[in-house]
This record gives sequence, C-alpha cells and structure tokens, in this order.
Amino acid sequence: MTEANTAAVPVDGAELKRRIVEVMRGASTEVTTHDDGILPEIVRELPPDCTVYVAHTPKATLDDVIRVAARIQSMGVRACPHIVARRIESEQALRNALRAARDAGIETILALAGDRDPPAGPFRSSLEVLATGATVDAGIKSIGVAGHPEGHKQVETPVLWEALREKQAFAERTGTQVRIVTQFAFEPEVFLNWEAELRSNGINLPVYFGLAGPTPLTKLIKYAMACGVGASLNALMKNTSLLGHVTGTAATPDEMLTGIVRGMIQRDTKLLVKPHFFALGGAVATARWMRAVAAGEFDLKPNSDKFVMRA
Repeated sequence: MTEANTAAVPVDGAELKRRIVEVMRGASTEVTTHDDGILPEIVRELPPDCTVYVAHTPKATLDDVIRVAARIQSMGVRACPHIVARRIESEQALRNALRAARDAGIETILALAGDRDPPAGPFRSSLEVLATGATVDAGIKSIGVAGHPEGHKQVETPVLWEALREKQAFAERTGTQVRIVTQFAFEPEVFLNWEAELRSNGINLPVYFGLAGPTPLTKLIKYAMACGVGASLNALMKNTSLLGHVTGTAATPDEMLTGIVRGMIQRDTKLLVKPHFFALGGAVATARWMRAVAAGEFDLKPNSDKFVMRA
C-alpha cells in the first residue's frame, strides 16, 4: 500500500470538528435479531437519518432478519437487512425474503458471501445472489457490498478486486446504487490508503468505512480476531500502553473518526463518505454516542484525536 501522510498539512480545529459532524450525519450502525426486545430504546437514541443494518448471525434465520428489519422500518428508521449468500437455502427463499422486505418498505440490503461451509443452499458468493436478478425483480434500489481494506484471510486479493469490479458493473448495468461497506480496522491510514487503491483499480463506488463503536478493549480484540481484522489489530496489540488498561477502550471511535476525517481533508478523498459503526454487542451505547457526535456535543481534546463529550 502507499503510505498516507496525514500530518503533512495542518487542519484547523474548528474546520475539523465541522467536517466530523458533517460526516456523521447519515452514518449507519447495526443490530442483531437478539436486539429485538430493545429496538425502541435503540431507535430513541439514534441520530437523524441513520441507517440500521440487521446482521444475520449464525443462530438467526433469514426470516428473523427480515422480520426485525421490517419492524425497524415501521419505526421510521431506514433498515438494511443482511442477505448472506451461504445462509440462503434456495433461490425461492431469497426471492421470498426480498419480496417481504420490499413489501415492508425496505429499499436497501447488504449482500455478503458469509462463511458457512458448506453453504445452506446454492449460493457461495454475493455475486451469485446478484446474478439471479432477484434484487432487481424485487425493486431493491440500493445494495451494500463488502470491502476488505486489510484483505481477507480466505480470499486472495486479486479475487477481491475482481469481485468489486463485477459489482460495479452490476450497478452500471442495472441502475442499482451500490456502495462498499468495509470491515473495521484500528488505524485511519488503512482506509485512506485503501481509498487510493480503489481508484487505482478502477473502482469508484462510495465507501462506508467500518469503525468499532465504543467497546472495552478485551471485547474489541475478541471481535476483531473473530472477524479476521488484519495488520492494524497486530499494531493495536503491540501498544502496551493500551493493553495496560484493559478496562478502558482502545482505538476508540473518536480517535479513528478524527484521524480519518483529517486525512479526508488533507488528501481530498473522493470515495470515503460515511462511517458504519459495528456495535459489537453495545447497540444502545453506540447509538447514543453517534447521536451526540452528530449533534456536535463534543470538543476536540487539545493535542489529541480524542473527544471531550459534553454532559
């Protein structure tokens, strides 16, 4: 990767905060079907114009995901169910789920391959799902696809680039709005460098960059290892000053967001648009933090990328 130099041009603090608030408006987060009982609380805490993804966890069914997404949509919040190729039992099940989603007013999904092996049905990749034409037939207008700025432990990098090119071609062919939603990482430069790589590989899809929500360090590392987060996790674990305070948070969302937005300003990036926050079991806390930041209820700590949140 080309190294980003995000310290080369100073950024005025007031402008940096203004851009952080701007970027946060229209950000997204996620819940699981297990959060069904606390959805009213989550929705109350969300910032305006937030999209809520519904993850398809291993013990949930596709029907569960669509049901919870439909409930979120009925609460006046834009819902985005995960459609995980390897957990779909048949093309008919796929079409039924998409039709139910559209009947509930849902216009966007996140199409993923998943890691179930063997697959539950005929699909092994999100490209195979898109190739059925089912999303177009159902009237799904917007689709998120996976991005892996630090690579994928089971897929070679050239294959990842080719898949993104094919998904971009699908967008151009069908008129579907396709965006990339990335895995989370622990260094702002990961996303800034990858944005340049996207452009050099002919990809111009908008990128929602993944950030971990406010999460204790021990849980953060656990989720990161399970999700296959790459080199930036190793850098985090080598930071002994953070590891000495395991009850706090590490690679905090304020530090990550500030570093990325500063880099966006300095490098005049074109593809990075909004953050997507992985709640990692803390959906209410993540929603509350997002709302406060989107409302500008914070100050930038001097000589730091951390926020001082206002009471």
